[in-house]
Amino acid sequence: MKFVHIFGPQAVGKMTVGQELMKITDLRLFHNHMTIDLVSHFFDYGTKEGKRLVNLFRQEIFEEASKSNLYGMIFTYVWMFDLESDWDYVKRISHLFESRGGTVYYVELEADLEERLNRNKTPNRLEHKPKKRDIEWSENDLKQTMEKHRLNSFEGEIKFPNYIKIDNTNLSAEEVAKIIKEKFNL
Repeated sequence: MKFVHIFGPQAVGKMTVGQELMKITDLRLFHNHMTIDLVSHFFDYGTKEGKRLVNLFRQEIFEEASKSNLYGMIFTYVWMFDLESDWDYVKRISHLFESRGGTVYYVELEADLEERLNRNKTPNRLEHKPKKRDIEWSENDLKQTMEKHRLNSFEGEIKFPNYIKIDNTNLSAEEVAKIIKEKFNL
């Protein structure tokens, strides 16, 4: 089992890169809004109930996938590097897959704010992430999150093996997917 963890700030292109990587590999895409949007029909993600359900669904999917004969999975996530709980979450997920013989690949994406604000409005993003269709709210959330949290790592901060950091400001999702596939021989 190959577990490709794509992380970075909102609207950096995680899901879109994951979609393109899925097209050129046998990996399956599990983008973070699949659970957020499911649960949001009942509870806002910001509530205790919403977070608990999102984490529960994700954990169950990870458990089953890590035991399965799937070739691999892509998971997208906004990692807040200033929160120890996010570091712990990433380590827990990684340990789950590694403890069952899987290999974890870490892909960090970064792009400048102007590009991210443009990507925040793309038809693909709005189609797959209904909550983002309120552009004013989504842009404000994007800006507030980056003011409140550190959403990209410092140079040399990530010590995990199988790690790559890509500035995809001027790269297409197809180009980034190809870089990932070649780097990790997926």
